[in-house]
Amino acid sequence: MHDAPAFDVAVIGGGVVGLAVARELAMAGREVVVLEAESAIGTHTSSRNSEVIHAGIYYARGSLKAELCVAGKQRLYEYCEREGVPHARLGKLIVATRDDEIPALERILAQAQANGVDDLRWVSAREVHELEPEVVAVRALLSPSTGIIDSHGLMAAFRRDAVAHGAHVVTSTPVLAGRVEAHGFALDLGGLEASTVGCRAVVNASGLRAPSVSRAIAGLDASAIPGEHFAKGHYFVLAGKAPFHRLVYPVPVPGGLGVHVTLDLAGQARFGPDVSWIDGIDYTFDESRAASFYAAIRTYFPALTDGALVPGYTGIRPKLGPAGSAHDFVIQGPEVTGAPGFVGLYGIESPGLTASLAIAERVRALIG
Repeated sequence: MHDAPAFDVAVIGGGVVGLAVARELAMAGREVVVLEAESAIGTHTSSRNSEVIHAGIYYARGSLKAELCVAGKQRLYEYCEREGVPHARLGKLIVATRDDEIPALERILAQAQANGVDDLRWVSAREVHELEPEVVAVRALLSPSTGIIDSHGLMAAFRRDAVAHGAHVVTSTPVLAGRVEAHGFALDLGGLEASTVGCRAVVNASGLRAPSVSRAIAGLDASAIPGEHFAKGHYFVLAGKAPFHRLVYPVPVPGGLGVHVTLDLAGQARFGPDVSWIDGIDYTFDESRAASFYAAIRTYFPALTDGALVPGYTGIRPKLGPAGSAHDFVIQGPEVTGAPGFVGLYGIESPGLTASLAIAERVRALIG
């Protein structure tokens, strides 16, 4: 690599977080290239999710998930309203279907308040029925700042902003390897024509494969790179018109938030995700999981009829540890990665979409 790198900053990964970072850096005057391995932006975690704008309720106090979700939510709503990104602030109900689940709602309320989410309120069984006639609950919490968003529309807007400020977004260009050099980095690229590109700084926002990508770059502190694990979730779609007006979540279960109902912007209801741990990236749909979905959903939506659930899609969360372990977002700056100008983003699962603008601001501050 020569003394003058070909680019200022290479952002590896063209998902919602990578595009938000590229936008932030390009608007700050940096020369940015986004290197996306797939043939289109955002084909993995960014588009295979519930498309929920999260309030910041469940995450541990002081965690990056809590901090960046609460900050990112406000920025995201403002951005969507300003830029015309399709979204809706529907609100969500977190429901207790039995009296012995009410203490869990009390803990959720306390957690939300500790995270600075101060707009939750109690809802009685009668009011639940008035708000959502098909939902059965003994008590619930209403989160008015939870919403939904068109994730593809958001990514298109981030890409448009980045390109308008000089960024380049290149698809079908996987980063195969790389190395830290005297004046930055050299990245070996695959695709139709193999090449090597130089850059002063690198942001690894490659989602599911972020740990593998960092391990392929010689000169980084390998001991700081976390593990790579995959949690797969199925989503079933409700056939016909949705009987819901807002999102409905049960009390969380170990390993996740339980099978909940979300709505898309067309008003269609979808249920999920469940959780299964897998060894690689595999989006095949297991229709046999329908039985467990019916059982879980009927605890709060007893009118669900047999045959009403249609296979939807699957998504995979980038996890940093095996089943039973909990991990925060990991955002490593040069002082951790051991390489000036390198920022690694790991375990950016939910609420990564909600937090994307706040994550981008954090990266800009770290990259120097």
